[in-house]
Amino acid sequence: MSIRFKTNLINFILILGFSLVFGQATTTTSSTDNEGHCVWRGICATDPQKKNCAYDGKALPLDKEGITELQEWCSHLMPNSNNSTVLTCCDIEQLKEFNSQIKLAAAILNRCPSCMKNLARHICDFTCSPHQSDFIKVKKTGISEDTNKTYVDEIDIYITEKYFNGTYDSCKNVIYPSSGQLALDLMCGSWGASKCSPARWFGYMGDAVNNPFVPFQINYLPQDSSSRNDDIKPLDSKVVPCNQPVDDKTPACSCVDCQASCPKPPPPDPVVRPFIIWGFDGYAVVMFFIFLLGSLIFIMGAGCCSTSETGQSSENDQELTTHPSAIVDNELGEESGYFEKLGAKTEHVLEQFFTAWGTWCANNPWKVLLLGCIFIASLGFGLLFLNVTTDPVQLWASPHSRSRIEREYFDTHFGPFYRIEQIIITTKDIAPIVHNTSNGIVHFGPVFNDTFLLKVREIQESIKSIKLQNSDDDEALSKICYAPLRSQYFEEDQSQSVNDCVIQSVWGYFKDDIDTFEEIDTDSEGYTINYLDHLLQCFNNPYNPDCLAPYGGIVDPAVAFGGFLKPGDTLSKNPNYENATSVILTFLVNNNHDKTKLNDTLNWEEMYVKVMKNWTTNANISFMDIAFTSERSIEDELYRESKSDISTILVSYLLMFAYIAVSLGHVDVCNRALIDSKITLGMGGVIIVLASVVASGGFFGYIGVPATLIIFEVIPFLVLAVGVDNIFILVQTHQRDQKRPNETHAEHIGRILGKVGPSILLSSISESTCFFLGGLSDMPAVKCFALYAGMALFFDFLLQITCFVSLLALDTQRQAENRWDILCFMRGSKKDSGQITTSKEGVLYKFFKVIYVPFLMKKVVRITVMVVFYGWLCSSIAVAPHIDIGLDQELSMPKDSFVLKYFQYLQSYLSVGPPTYFVLKNGLNFSNTQDQNLICGGLYCNSDSLYTQIYSSSKLPETTFIARPASSWIDDYFDWSQLEQCCRQNSNGSFCPHSDGDCKPCSISRNNIKRPIPKDFNKYVSFFLNDNPDETCAKGGHAAYYSAVNLLENKTQAVGASYFMTYHTILKTSSDYFEALRAARKVSANITKTIHASMRLSGRPESEIENVEVFPYSVFYVFYEQYLTMWPDTVRSMGISVLSIFIVTFLLMGFDIHSSIVVVITITMIVINIGGLMYYWNISLNAVSLVNLVMAVGISVEFCSHLVHSFSVSMEETKVKRSADALTKMGSSIFSGITLTKFGGILVLGFAQSQIFQVFYFRMYLGIVLFGAAHGLIFLPVLLSYIGAPINKAKLAQYRRKAKEMQETSLSTA
Repeated sequence: MSIRFKTNLINFILILGFSLVFGQATTTTSSTDNEGHCVWRGICATDPQKKNCAYDGKALPLDKEGITELQEWCSHLMPNSNNSTVLTCCDIEQLKEFNSQIKLAAAILNRCPSCMKNLARHICDFTCSPHQSDFIKVKKTGISEDTNKTYVDEIDIYITEKYFNGTYDSCKNVIYPSSGQLALDLMCGSWGASKCSPARWFGYMGDAVNNPFVPFQINYLPQDSSSRNDDIKPLDSKVVPCNQPVDDKTPACSCVDCQASCPKPPPPDPVVRPFIIWGFDGYAVVMFFIFLLGSLIFIMGAGCCSTSETGQSSENDQELTTHPSAIVDNELGEESGYFEKLGAKTEHVLEQFFTAWGTWCANNPWKVLLLGCIFIASLGFGLLFLNVTTDPVQLWASPHSRSRIEREYFDTHFGPFYRIEQIIITTKDIAPIVHNTSNGIVHFGPVFNDTFLLKVREIQESIKSIKLQNSDDDEALSKICYAPLRSQYFEEDQSQSVNDCVIQSVWGYFKDDIDTFEEIDTDSEGYTINYLDHLLQCFNNPYNPDCLAPYGGIVDPAVAFGGFLKPGDTLSKNPNYENATSVILTFLVNNNHDKTKLNDTLNWEEMYVKVMKNWTTNANISFMDIAFTSERSIEDELYRESKSDISTILVSYLLMFAYIAVSLGHVDVCNRALIDSKITLGMGGVIIVLASVVASGGFFGYIGVPATLIIFEVIPFLVLAVGVDNIFILVQTHQRDQKRPNETHAEHIGRILGKVGPSILLSSISESTCFFLGGLSDMPAVKCFALYAGMALFFDFLLQITCFVSLLALDTQRQAENRWDILCFMRGSKKDSGQITTSKEGVLYKFFKVIYVPFLMKKVVRITVMVVFYGWLCSSIAVAPHIDIGLDQELSMPKDSFVLKYFQYLQSYLSVGPPTYFVLKNGLNFSNTQDQNLICGGLYCNSDSLYTQIYSSSKLPETTFIARPASSWIDDYFDWSQLEQCCRQNSNGSFCPHSDGDCKPCSISRNNIKRPIPKDFNKYVSFFLNDNPDETCAKGGHAAYYSAVNLLENKTQAVGASYFMTYHTILKTSSDYFEALRAARKVSANITKTIHASMRLSGRPESEIENVEVFPYSVFYVFYEQYLTMWPDTVRSMGISVLSIFIVTFLLMGFDIHSSIVVVITITMIVINIGGLMYYWNISLNAVSLVNLVMAVGISVEFCSHLVHSFSVSMEETKVKRSADALTKMGSSIFSGITLTKFGGILVLGFAQSQIFQVFYFRMYLGIVLFGAAHGLIFLPVLLSYIGAPINKAKLAQYRRKAKEMQETSLSTA
């Protein structure tokens, strides 16, 4: 988290802290002694800065008080003998000032005792060493106008390279916990930690020109053995490596601050290498050989079954050993097995039931239709209670899923994630910039063009001055923005300002001020210093006080700029921000789950979108391109998209309705066109389909199951596919079956329903069961779809065997009475009535019967079909493991959406990932030192503590997806508690801001490792969390941690849940997002495991241990968790669906295992081949495609069950003939009822604006229909001709008896 004036503090500590102590001394003397002596002592000048008096005398002794002060930090200057005189070049006042200032530095660097000791030793040596002249040479002096004394204005310090490099090495990795940055980001001037070096670090600490806190020029001159001379004895202070303790009482630096102290990391997980065989995809190679082997076995088997003499295969032999006509019915009955008899009885019972049912409905059509209307109306009324879910979280994440539970925990304890309004701006036709500096030529990207940046400022200011509707307040943003440094201790009359808002913008580096931006200067070498140099300074050290944004914190260059990372680079690899290709403006706005409290925010966002649309469409800026979004934009665009696609969906359905209405009729002669057409019947069938959807919605509205938009988009399509097929089978069977003599129309319809009813029952129950079991899915969208679809199909079945049968009876009566379709009150001429045909075979039926079926049943064709479909299956299995998982954000937006452009820019220019929080649940007692060590990352903390493990993970961003070390409230609290100027309290003991001079210091008691004792830890942690940071107390926790720590009303345990924030690496694809989630959970699981192990070793009760848990949270986790288990979820959903179909088919077909297996094989092949289509047509596997796959299983039943049922009841002599008979009877109805009905409607979906419709509906629906038709009308009949169920002898006996009875009836009638 950024903090105001951090660099002021660090410079003050580390530069002024020892520069000032040079001048706290006495008078000037002279000495001619050749031994080392002092080079200064005393202060001669104080304006503008204190400077030291020149003094070349010997060191003077210290008194007891001075010795006490010297021992605190400079104990190495003490003589070995306790009785010896202590000679130094500093006096008591100088030492007091030194110790006072060094404590401030210790608050930052004491995390690493070696670093602090090495730096303090160096300061001690050239400040107080009695031999200063050995390694310090005065280069320049001056005369003070105030005292008329000579002062030192420039010195050379000779120092060994060993110390020079060793001190830097011991400090270079010290962390600043509140920001996750390195301390050298604050201490190395414009270079920052990423480009810092020993020479640059020490050079900046002595640079009086560029560092305003250095009183005079200090030139550090590192010396190696070859560059030394006899006149100089370089300062060679002892250097303690950071992984070694400075003494017996102090531990070495922690892993967080010293990589050498880190334990050896566990070996990385083995890289999952692609499955390769002989340089080719392993799956493809394996499936190729399986295909060759399987095809060879099948072809050989088919060939061996041939009869060489006749050319007829044995499969054409009669299924009964004796010709059926020669077998007596009783003998057939006796030969039948138990399951055959059961199957025949089941079929007979169902046929009788449907015959009786159909006859009754046909005899009482108006009663049935009235009851049906009442039924639909009563259920449809439930739509008033239907709750439609549009919240993406509730749509795609189960309420019981881990991500939802963790999200609710985070929001409950820390508040919801803030809202983001973001603008990405890039250049057009602007050349890169070449800038000459004293450090060489620097190349800047075109976005650093001054004209471009000034226009960026115009955009930013227009956003800051947005007014709400019916309001004159031009700082409305200040009321809703995220302002972490805004103090809660404002005076009542103090107004809020937009400058308090967190705005991540390049203009923050210039305080949003044009004059600052246009400042120009010249350096000592004559090079122009302008805004580009200032930007370089801010890139290298965002904490520089001159670079802090108006709100008081930093502008993170990784957030304010984009496109500067090369492919494969991460932020940990010293990015060159000057290569940026885009500027990013980010406004953070407070959020709230209670939408009623977001009215002003939503209104402001609406105005913000209008302003930005005006900039992108009307501003006519030729040199820049803009993409933008707001928090509400995605939801707004999805709503707009759903409205824009309504017309496309309606056209699609209207085309299907029109086809159904027209194609049901059978017109042989033109003069009967208005009589034989069945437009009214077709529309009635469509209305029944829609009524079933309404009834399903109303039913679940009553019981409170929420609906989703996908239900209304997909279920009508599904029910049309299933329901229309049944309608076509019923009507076309009625048309083709001749009405028997003395048979009424009602009896005729009843007999037809008895014939096709069992098949309709089989398909409908199979599909409904399939979808109801699909409701077991944890994914809400899939679950709701499955439940609504299952119920709609069930209601559709009920309405078809009642209302539609009644409509068919009325239509048959109309046609028999020679009345026109639609205009039923009009009759045709009497001469037309004689042209009524009793049995009608349509063109499609004749095509199947005469051309298609005989061709398909040829042996060569059947073998070819089996081999081709087997190869198709093998190829689909080979590519299925390579199907992409996820849903790219771009696909969710319409093609003309401004958010789509933003997503595309985000892919191209984003350089930092979203923030992630490692949440520690309530359970530890943070006032207990042992529990503190489990979490913190500084001194005395466990080497496998929470913070250390996150830090170690950030060093492996390629596998952990963690870009930076986390912020640590507990480490900063320890540091804050040690700074006397930070903690202040009122006279009554309540908190007071440290900036209030009327408050008194806190009295914090510390233990032996300088941490607050338990009582004071619990008391003052709230003070820390309310204290605003500034130049006098950089560790105040209000900005960074106020919302990160839950405080409890508990005297023994003040801290509850808390989090430690870091950032993910750049995430662009769906795979990046869910792999980042997987990696973060792996890190948190290891942290939890480590904490539990430590607690068990200390004897803590298991109930207490189990309460402690660490989990990761980021705002996107809830959307991407589904992809972690997408394959298992898909396989489970498909498995449950197919298994349910197998069971229903097995039961309703009289325990016919053959037919059940054939249905399952065909449906499985359809689903697998659709998977292959997904790979080849770039359709990813996600919740939307999973819904479509579940639907594909349901529609596939329609392509299979009717044909298989017809095959099972066929009484032809061989499997080939039975298969041909079944295909002849059912093929045309399946083709016209499903394939042709859907084909036109699907083609229309290809013109939808929504990319989701084009990819997941148009492509997948087209595949479902075409693949289903190919398998149902080509592969399945061939498969049945090979492995179809043998003829049921009991059914054959029943068939013979019926045939004999009909024959006798006909003879007696004759």
